[in-house]
Amino acid sequence: MTATLSVNLNAIAMLRNRRDLPWPDVIHFGRIALQNGASGLTVHPRPDQRHVRFSDVPALRDLIDREFPSAEFNIEGYPSDHFLQLCEDARADQVTLVPDDPTQATSDHGWDFAAEAERLVGIVARLKARGIRVSLFADPSPVGLNIARRVGADRVEFYTGPYGATHSDAVAAQRELAHLKDAGDTAAREGLEVNAGHDLTIDNLPALCQAIPALKEVSIGHAFTADALEHGFAETTRRFIRALQPA
Repeated sequence: MTATLSVNLNAIAMLRNRRDLPWPDVIHFGRIALQNGASGLTVHPRPDQRHVRFSDVPALRDLIDREFPSAEFNIEGYPSDHFLQLCEDARADQVTLVPDDPTQATSDHGWDFAAEAERLVGIVARLKARGIRVSLFADPSPVGLNIARRVGADRVEFYTGPYGATHSDAVAAQRELAHLKDAGDTAAREGLEVNAGHDLTIDNLPALCQAIPALKEVSIGHAFTADALEHGFAETTRRFIRALQPA
């Protein structure tokens, strides 16, 4: 099994938002990613709209519907009523729920499943009633994955920031990979599919795929956009897809 690539467009949107101008255009770059083999697009429309704006969401849905009907639209965010309605209106293929505080710079921890189970069960049911696959953001640990399954999640997305932070320390990288493998094995036993995201790169993807052979999807934005400055958006898409191929 080969994990698929969902390109996160938040960094493109953040660059656009530095000026009151329509470029770089997230629709244009979403199209390039899908034309070059990405299986989907990911956005995280935060309440302050500092990255993807609410108005980008229906436009991206329209791009997929008109030009790439087999691609998936993954919307991630904190499950406020406004966010949930946005996902429903956009007919998201997958919603990744994260426990972010609105002031956070980026997602940096998974759900406390034991503490949040009662609230999550209703939210997950609401989305699944609309035919939306639900993924819950999770720390790379087996703890609580049985609860994630019990509240109705289809997938978990492991937060790979700690693994990405080991880019200059091979020993630490192996330690984090062991945590991810343990968590991935537990998820499989619980009947959960596994996604991954955060600080994933061309260099560290192959080892991650080896540690979690059943990995379904990775969503990548920061390293992807950094590489695109050197290699271009189309070639960067192809490079990340190659990095996901079995050795």
